Amino acid sequence: MLKIIRAILVCFLVVSSLCAQVNLTDSNLPIIILEANQPILDEPKIMATMKIIDNGVGNRNQITDPPLAYEGFIGLETRGATSQNFPKKGYGLETRKEDGSNRNVALFGMPKENDWVLHGPFSDKSLIRNTLAYKLAGAVMPYAPRTQFCELILNGNYRGVYLFTEKIKIDKGRVDIDKLKIDDNSGDSLTGGYIVKIDKTAGGITEGWTSSFAPMVGASQRTYYQYHHPSPDKMTLNQRNYIRNFITDFENTMDGENFADDQNGYRAFIDPASFIDFILLNEMCKNVDAYRLSTYLYKDKNSIDPLLKAGPVWDFNLGFGNVDFCAGPSPEGWVMDYNSICPQDGFLIQFWWLKLLKDEHFGKQIVERWRELRTNEWSDSRIENCISTLVESLSESQIRNFNRWSVLGEYIWPNAFIGNTYSEEVDQLRNWLRDRLEWMDRSIEELNRFQTPLTGRPEPRIYPNPFSETLTFELFGIEDELLEIAVYNPIGQLVFLEKKNILTTGKQQISWTPKLASPQLYLYRISLNQDVSAKGVIFRQ
Repeated sequence: MLKIIRAILVCFLVVSSLCAQVNLTDSNLPIIILEANQPILDEPKIMATMKIIDNGVGNRNQITDPPLAYEGFIGLETRGATSQNFPKKGYGLETRKEDGSNRNVALFGMPKENDWVLHGPFSDKSLIRNTLAYKLAGAVMPYAPRTQFCELILNGNYRGVYLFTEKIKIDKGRVDIDKLKIDDNSGDSLTGGYIVKIDKTAGGITEGWTSSFAPMVGASQRTYYQYHHPSPDKMTLNQRNYIRNFITDFENTMDGENFADDQNGYRAFIDPASFIDFILLNEMCKNVDAYRLSTYLYKDKNSIDPLLKAGPVWDFNLGFGNVDFCAGPSPEGWVMDYNSICPQDGFLIQFWWLKLLKDEHFGKQIVERWRELRTNEWSDSRIENCISTLVESLSESQIRNFNRWSVLGEYIWPNAFIGNTYSEEVDQLRNWLRDRLEWMDRSIEELNRFQTPLTGRPEPRIYPNPFSETLTFELFGIEDELLEIAVYNPIGQLVFLEKKNILTTGKQQISWTPKLASPQLYLYRISLNQDVSAKGVIFRQ
């Protein structure tokens, strides 16, 4: 974490010297003008004003045009976690009446509401990662945040291209479940609706509870569930306890041997279809934060739907290969493997995500759903058309954005690719996603790999990790199985390979001492009868 903070601070110093003012006169995008007469904080929101100039699709918007789309008061705050360290801030806003009360309005054709987000893509130099992911999600899920590109002026200063989008909350046009009232404290009325999130505790009211289960065996980290909507200050103790106990009961079930039982297993708690779509969307985008950050779960009243659902999806800045750590740059590999790739991270994937994949039926449904989506909503042609439409809409505004923020050709945490032009950034995203889709088409059945002959055996041990001279692979093998251990360097070259036929059932140990003495990172894979049983990262000190 300290390395990340230092990298962001360095980026801030670099880009602060590469900023220039831009005079915006007109645009093909809507223009949003914010005025705030006091510093904008990360909670609480301050009173400010907003004007939106939007003359409709196909019409140009002049800075001198009347703000017919919106003119009035807002509550305004900065938002985000690590992104708040960037000079191009993101903002949360509420449309308000002059007295500060909520003002529900329909903006950019979105359903009436008062809670909105202005996301300012900065490290994502394609500018489209979030809206692309939301559109792909919206094509197959009950709800994904709607979006509108715009150009922002704050206190007379041009701030670049922003994404105006909906904040995740319970509402008829958003997460469409019954709203929980303060007096809903017993019976069916107590059972919904709730939105819970797994995320960092940055900004706002972040009360919740810590799971008693480790994300993986031996981990000291713990998953923190937060009450998202209603906010905890608007919930009674009964309501907090209900959703906490519901998810705890689900975790207890997932920790048991009969977790896949048709009647009393996980299907009594969650809607598998929603979790499958959530997994596939995040894996397709290779969202390095998936499952462990910016992850939402929601539940309606039992009389309407008693099952917990995954979603809505949120925050894909670090998706589509835009990350230089934890195997993020490669179009290959599963985000589900994050715990083995980066076991020291403070935020790991909770154990039950991976254990769901041990249910053969769940795994088969994932494969079938992927193949269905790839011939329909997520076909190559539809995805390419979506990208082309988004990029075309930014053809002129991206020039002003990068005149304001001269970051093309510069490293901004955590870029894995640094393009010198906007076209290079877009082409990189296109090429990366094409390779990702091809790899997933070939490899989707690997998501069944947790359902291997190793079920019921002790997990393989690789120790010590990190190691200085000799590393030991220890696992339980069965007579006549073919054991294969392969180790690769970071550029994919095979540096160690051990194959043997197991002669006696029981514990097997293989040692490896690299010839090179320098510190190094390696990837390992353990296979039994050509089925991958374990893989991950090892470090040479």
